[in-house]
Amino acid sequence: MCGIAGYIGKDNIDEGRIRKALALMKNRGPDHHDVYTHQEPAGCVRLLHSRLSIIDLDPRSHQPFRIGHATLIFNGEIYNYREIRVQLETSGVRFHTESDTEVLLRAYLQYGPACVCKFEGMWAFAIFDAKDRTLFLSRDRFAEKPLYFSEDAQGLTFGSEVKFIKALKKEAIVVNEQHLKRYLVNGYKSLYKTSETFYEGVRELPPATSMLISLDGKVETQTYWTPRFRPQPMEREAAVEEFRRQFLRSVGLRLRADVPLAFCLSGGVDSSAIVSAAAKEFGYDVHTFSIIDSDERYNERQNIEATLNDLGCRHTIIDIPREGFLPRLRELVNYHDAPLYTLSYYIHSFLSQSIAEQGYKVVCSGTAADELVTGYYDHFNLYFYEMRNHPGLQEFIDGWKQGTGRYVRNPYLQNPRLYFDQPGFRGHIYLNRDEFAAYLKEPFTEDFTEEQYADDLLRSRMMNEMFHEGTRVILHEDDLNSMKYSVENRSPYLDTQLFEFAYSIPTELLIRDGLGKYILREAMAGILNDQVRLNDRKIGFNASIHSLIDFEDADNREWLLDDGDIYRMIDKVKIEQVIAKNPLPNSFSKYIFNFINAKIFLEENVQEDVRNADGEVLSVAHE
Repeated sequence: MCGIAGYIGKDNIDEGRIRKALALMKNRGPDHHDVYTHQEPAGCVRLLHSRLSIIDLDPRSHQPFRIGHATLIFNGEIYNYREIRVQLETSGVRFHTESDTEVLLRAYLQYGPACVCKFEGMWAFAIFDAKDRTLFLSRDRFAEKPLYFSEDAQGLTFGSEVKFIKALKKEAIVVNEQHLKRYLVNGYKSLYKTSETFYEGVRELPPATSMLISLDGKVETQTYWTPRFRPQPMEREAAVEEFRRQFLRSVGLRLRADVPLAFCLSGGVDSSAIVSAAAKEFGYDVHTFSIIDSDERYNERQNIEATLNDLGCRHTIIDIPREGFLPRLRELVNYHDAPLYTLSYYIHSFLSQSIAEQGYKVVCSGTAADELVTGYYDHFNLYFYEMRNHPGLQEFIDGWKQGTGRYVRNPYLQNPRLYFDQPGFRGHIYLNRDEFAAYLKEPFTEDFTEEQYADDLLRSRMMNEMFHEGTRVILHEDDLNSMKYSVENRSPYLDTQLFEFAYSIPTELLIRDGLGKYILREAMAGILNDQVRLNDRKIGFNASIHSLIDFEDADNREWLLDDGDIYRMIDKVKIEQVIAKNPLPNSFSKYIFNFINAKIFLEENVQEDVRNADGEVLSVAHE
């Protein structure tokens, strides 16, 4: 895990901007930093790198990493680098380091841009090929590693974080208020429905996409992988056995590092399966980190302790501090270059901080299991729709009523036949959006949209959640929270072979006896303790906003209602009405958290001056 940034084009970026960008990159890579420059009459290329040393800690693997005419800057890990290295050595390639960095670059020299098809891992990288005068940018299949870019008439600037692009560009980058309205009205699940970001003219390279940029300005993009649902005939036992094999292979790959790994542990099956597999199947010396919320709705202490008692591993329990909410949130918004997407990621930041304070550079988490093998409450409703002609339908519904269905509070999702007459129903996703839109001073309307990945309603929704609504959000927030403290985050459920197998399992096999993630639960039999493995209640990583901020406190109310820039967009009377509710309904609790973030975000951006190395004001970010 590292930080990357760079530029290709006609502009000659001054050294002051380079130094500023490198200084901002130190969190992502505190172990080393350097710059590569290619200059010619037609233009220049600048590649900046800051290193967090994980594999081959020797300085020989520092970046920018150069072999002949090709120079690489790389953020992420190629987990199958050892296997690719053997293939290349068989072809006569000689290596000089033990790093995945060298494997990546030599694979590019051997296979060209098609090298990415061989990689299993998470990455955002840039390779400048001086022979072809082209810059090759690439991002991993699931968008685990960030890669932002901004194009103008002079060239293309890119980076792991928006602040790096801000530092390198002469022109100011201004807030995208349309995206801010989208966040306020439709919430976090709308943020990856478009290519927009919170800044105008700044985009992310999409998942599974590569981009070639020539020094003369020509740009080509290519999608190198497309997720598909390809169900294959199989028996339940065979599905469980192969899922177990693929899952353990994925966990094993993600344990590869020359530094110790930490593990996030909640009370759910997702992270508990990873921790148990690492300890029991690979003999890893596991150290877990968990957050305990005193709010009983979110308290998972019993399940966490069941796993700890089963494994006898080292563990750290983190209590959520109740003080300093607004100052810490402001610090996080500044680092994220964006509002935090959900309250969960305010809480998550304490986890990342504790992991770093105990000396870890790498952590494994359970991201994306829900989207891989079912996990959300509406997955049951969608499953019943797909099983609508199955002779066992009523048995499936009865099992749900006795199991997970007992915990469903959403009135829409309490109806097991919700989708039978309304297969297009999505009203529970942008909940109360019409009311939140009415808080704005200017109209904003954007209907819910989704991609059709498959004819199967459940599988198509799950892939929308993975690539547009849920997993993308989690990965974005996890990356920034972790890298603020110089920690790399790994996600064993985001593995290409595991994904492709999971999406070959017939839908009928995913749910049984009222339990989602049935395939994962059965695959973990004998590895994960049964208290967690068979638990039918989904709690989620959350907290109550009332436990973090007192809306009746005079100082808090004064700040919330002062005449800030946010009230150019929002009717202050509406906010007064919302904060007067106690307790806040769930969707309004989420809204007021988003409002607070948006307010801070505008306050931090509205007066921001962009200066050159001599301190001269070039422009103002927003007027």
